Amino acid sequence: MNQAPIANSLLAALPGKDYQRLLTGLEPVTLTFGEILYEPRKAIRHVYFPTDSLVSLLTLADGHLALEVGMVGREGMLGIPVALGINDSPVRALVQGTGTALRMTSARLRSELRKSEHLHREINRYIHERIVQITQTAACNRFHPIEGRLARWLLMTRDRVGSNHFCMTQEILGHMLGVLRVAVTNAAGALQQRKLISYSRGEISILDGNGLEAAACQCYQIVKSVRDPVLAEQANHGISTIAVAA
Repeated sequence: MNQAPIANSLLAALPGKDYQRLLTGLEPVTLTFGEILYEPRKAIRHVYFPTDSLVSLLTLADGHLALEVGMVGREGMLGIPVALGINDSPVRALVQGTGTALRMTSARLRSELRKSEHLHREINRYIHERIVQITQTAACNRFHPIEGRLARWLLMTRDRVGSNHFCMTQEILGHMLGVLRVAVTNAAGALQQRKLISYSRGEISILDGNGLEAAACQCYQIVKSVRDPVLAEQANHGISTIAVAA
């Protein structure tokens, strides 16, 4: 009997024996839009492996949301500091896309890391991917025009939720990109006029993925290129995973 595909790519990369042992400590949960999973300088009690949810990592300045510095979906995990021996979160983790995830206690993850070289390796690989994403996002937000940044953000969101359709208001997009709402309105209007996306009442659909990639700044391809070899390696070894939507 064929097993269902493993929806989280980090977990899918593990050998079957390691995954089955890990599975006994994983609890399916629903993450709801607007839910806060972590706060800066607060203890991380659980780590999460999203399957079809989306979580933004946000910096805080003077108690206010300042800027998105990363996003996590089915490609990875939330709770990286735990794997590094740190108990507190450096960011706010805010659910931006309602969906499901697998949750594990921080104590259990630390125990599993001592048992599994494969888990340790895959998390280290993902940490490298996250570092590339954060550093590239910082440069992108500083130097690139808003239209290219918005295209990049939409593509990264698509890749992490596995869908060309998602909900996101202009106000939230402004927070994510660190710009005023009117800038998001103008950029989204330009992409819609080119028939790359449709955007109405907070609902966004990507109509032309290839065209949107051409409109995005190079940061999208730089971040994507770090992950693609990992996905290709999984495919070559016949590891179950869900393909990124085109």
